[in-house]
Amino acid sequence: MVQNIVRGSRRIGDAGFSRRLFLGGTAALGGLALSACSGSSGSSSEGQVIWSTWGSPEDLESFDKIQDAFKESHPDIELVFNPTPSYSEYHSKLLTQLSAGTAPDVFYVGDDHVASMLRNNVLLGLGGQLGEQTGGLTADAFNPSLLDVATWQDELYALPNDVNPDTLWYDKEALAAAGIDEDPATLAENDEWTTEAFFEMLAKLKAAELHGASYYNYWATHYSWITSQGGQVYDGDTFVAHQDPIAPKALQDFADRFASGEQVVADLLPEGAGVDSLLVTHKLGFLAAGRYTIGSIRGAGVDEALYDVVRWPTPDGAAAPTGVAASYLAINAKTAAQDGALAFFGDFLDADGQRLRLEDQGNAVPSIEGADDLVTEGGYPEHAQTMLDMRDIGYSNFAVEAAVPDLSTTISVDHMLPLYEGSKDAATTLNEVAELIEKETAK
Repeated sequence: MVQNIVRGSRRIGDAGFSRRLFLGGTAALGGLALSACSGSSGSSSEGQVIWSTWGSPEDLESFDKIQDAFKESHPDIELVFNPTPSYSEYHSKLLTQLSAGTAPDVFYVGDDHVASMLRNNVLLGLGGQLGEQTGGLTADAFNPSLLDVATWQDELYALPNDVNPDTLWYDKEALAAAGIDEDPATLAENDEWTTEAFFEMLAKLKAAELHGASYYNYWATHYSWITSQGGQVYDGDTFVAHQDPIAPKALQDFADRFASGEQVVADLLPEGAGVDSLLVTHKLGFLAAGRYTIGSIRGAGVDEALYDVVRWPTPDGAAAPTGVAASYLAINAKTAAQDGALAFFGDFLDADGQRLRLEDQGNAVPSIEGADDLVTEGGYPEHAQTMLDMRDIGYSNFAVEAAVPDLSTTISVDHMLPLYEGSKDAATTLNEVAELIEKETAK
């Protein structure tokens, strides 16, 4: 479930979990070495498929329908579910199991772990496996840019379960209170949702003593702003943002709005007065967040019609690619039940499987073609199609960076946060990030 992916220190889709609680929490994972284990997985036997993910008891209920459907259609396969409550504990436990040869047959992997994990020869390569063995499921039904982080040496090792692009949720009441009469989504429909228009709205919100916009401090925020402004972050496996003709100035313009008080870093807000609270009390104009924000709005009992979504602004008003948070499903390379694991993998990820998992959940976007109506059929938010459009042109974290444990978190905490706090400029920050990435990826 992408709603429970940790971003920096916040689970995607669990608005009550502070990102700050996790900022240092992945360090231990980077120190766990994986060794290729001889023999098959010790966790299952032929005819039995064990699978795992993370989540609270309430989260895990969303899997009941897909599990029941699989058991009915595959009565010869015993399906065993072994979840872990905590995201941070989940990956450390999984890495230990993989090293010991006792891991589940099929399991979730966060997009901040999949690139490093697949380089340790513990995931089953999917080349030649997708198709008949997965009930017709192939990689062609997914946005190719979301597969990059799960690909190594031209081999695909995992597919996204579901996703959450960070749309800009906006509060119409807050905008009106600031004297803003233009609707961002309407501007976007006409390709008039420009960076200039957005910055003008931020200034008006600040003048009205409201928070203009808020973002969480993780890779998709920094890189989405750069790419939305026409800049380039990576050229293949090489970080180039520091040399790009657009990126440094664009990032500086973005950072200046934090220094001015027009924008706030969500991670730094005090407990009990976080972005969800600001949003539902009409004290925040824009919030970069996923579909799970529907739950925050409805849970607060406010008029949900006051909220809508829009893509990120661009210099010319046209749509541009931005980062997409995702979780992935993978198969243990040492599974003793490969046929059953592939069958479950296919049923879980195909359009029908995603429908069973997400139809009662307003917290994620399907990763596959064929289930898009789950997002749009309820008509909320009004421009819900924006989430699908952003999924289709968006991208995962860059594989070369994501393959180094904690590198994206280090960039966010040690480099981008000082930029947003005004103690560094964008040019210096990007140069330091370039040096760090070159050093860490050369190891």
